[in-house]
Amino acid sequence: MSTGHVLLGFLVERPKHGYELKKEHDHRLAGARPLAYGQVYATLQRLERDGFAEVAETQQEGGPERTLYAITDDGRAELERWLNTVEPSAPYVASALFARVAVAGKAADGYLVRQREAHLARMRELTAEKASGAPAQVLAADYALQHLDADLRWIETALARMKEDNHA
Repeated sequence: MSTGHVLLGFLVERPKHGYELKKEHDHRLAGARPLAYGQVYATLQRLERDGFAEVAETQQEGGPERTLYAITDDGRAELERWLNTVEPSAPYVASALFARVAVAGKAADGYLVRQREAHLARMRELTAEKASGAPAQVLAADYALQHLDADLRWIETALARMKEDNHA
């Protein structure tokens, strides 16, 4: 995920300050790693440097100074390019689950059974969260559930292959 592109997407609606962008990120991308304030401001500085965002105004209403950022025409074009770019599938298997099983080999069955139980427990939690969640939270839960489901199918395949290998 490109934090800069996400922030540009939030700036399309209207100029916003860093605190507001951080809150919006954490709300709209529910389930994603929360964005640190330092990352927001560093990203805004890069967007400004690259001509994708600009300072719209600076406000001070009794508290700290707040800088409102607006998206530029170049920023809109960059956001449009990013939104229309198809995400390539991962060229490599980069999963701690896969790595553990590959290293453990035939001895991985106990680990796989424990991992299956952990996945099922997390799936129950996510399903419960969907019942009372906001639309962004429900989408995040659906995404996580489908990835966990894919892992579970792979776990079952791995367990079956190990069983076959032990009988061969």
